[in-house]
Amino acid sequence: MRLWGADGALQMDENSFTMRIVLSTLVTFPNEAKVMQSFSVPGCTASNAVAIVIPNGPYNWDTEEQFETEMVSGAARVYNYTRTFEASLATSGTMRLMVIRFAT
Repeated sequence: MRLWGADGALQMDENSFTMRIVLSTLVTFPNEAKVMQSFSVPGCTASNAVAIVIPNGPYNWDTEEQFETEMVSGAARVYNYTRTFEASLATSGTMRLMVIRFAT
């Protein structure tokens, strides 16, 4: 896609910005303990990548909690609880982790 500004100058083209999924894997937490899993993603940091999780299959929003992600240098971390909420409950299940790296 190419976009031109009102002055006719090229503002964005297919070389301006890209993003790529560099990791896609299933993450399973089988128990109710508060735990973290770490996944290696060389070259990825919090400034050039994002980690997200999505439910894998049917998901009951009333009884199940979303996993939490964190990007650190060279790794994506997944928690089965909310790290910043002391009263957070641990959850179990399987979700898909995707790490998306951005490039300009």
